[in-house]
Amino acid sequence: MKAWQVTTYGEPKEALQMTDIPEQELSANQVRMKVDSFAMNFFDILLCRREYQEDPDLPFTPGAEVAGVITEVGEKSSLQVGQRVLATPALPNGGYAEQVVVDEREVYTIPDSMSSDDAASLHITYQSALYGLKYRGNVKVGETVLVHAASGGIGSAAVQLAKAYGATVIATAGSEEKLKKCKEIGADFTINYREEDFIPIVKEITEGKGADVIFDPVGGETFQKSRKCIAFDGRILVIGFAGGHIPEAPMNHVLIKNYSLVGVHFGYFKRVYPERVQEMHKELIDLYEQGKIKPLIYKKYLFNEVVEGLEALQGRKTYGKLIVNV
Repeated sequence: MKAWQVTTYGEPKEALQMTDIPEQELSANQVRMKVDSFAMNFFDILLCRREYQEDPDLPFTPGAEVAGVITEVGEKSSLQVGQRVLATPALPNGGYAEQVVVDEREVYTIPDSMSSDDAASLHITYQSALYGLKYRGNVKVGETVLVHAASGGIGSAAVQLAKAYGATVIATAGSEEKLKKCKEIGADFTINYREEDFIPIVKEITEGKGADVIFDPVGGETFQKSRKCIAFDGRILVIGFAGGHIPEAPMNHVLIKNYSLVGVHFGYFKRVYPERVQEMHKELIDLYEQGKIKPLIYKKYLFNEVVEGLEALQGRKTYGKLIVNV
């Protein structure tokens, strides 16, 4: 079968090569999937550069989100041939391939109403956003949620989920095109952070109160400015540090404004409570079928256009998710 493999470290065009690889053997608790679609993520680029926290031996196949159809099941698997599923394959045998073998604990069934493109876009970003907003941030109806990098994969998921939970959403992004997309997926207010200071705008929108919840996958200076427009009793959700700088917070300020700094590490949560992730998946499917969430897809690429897609993602001018149709 054909797969994209990292054969040397560097930028995607240098590191990745499409090659024929042998089929992986199936163990008792695994399933084999024909891949219809897979998602590209920025950490795939970091893997190519050897800058990610996981460091598999060369060669390896990247790709953490796939959707397709089960074609074979292990003798102890509870799943069935023909089921449509999404899955999160593990390195070194990732999802940039025509087929994958996955432990059934990393497989989630999907309804006929969900396209493979949407399914491949659903797991990491929406699970992370749901875990952050509902289980860590305790978002309530009528609260105001400020979402940074709101046009990105996880940001766009957070916008939709916050609206589904009855919140007013303020979205920040770095271009008019991205702000337009934020509006299209439900944001009530948008702010171009490259041209405007979001602090006074958030205070004006909230009549001086500040945002009840701030969803921050950026960190750095964005986090420091967020502290200045968080509401009393508010929650700043620390999702990640896409800005490249890990900030520090003065604890006297946290005390005076009585807000919480809340870590959101979905990957660790998933390892500790896998059964709850299946429950959250069912919740996401329900929201999808109700029309309350739908992945924002920037572009769909062909299987031989993986490098082109990763280069677009690397340029940070994209929005939502980038999908490859196999």
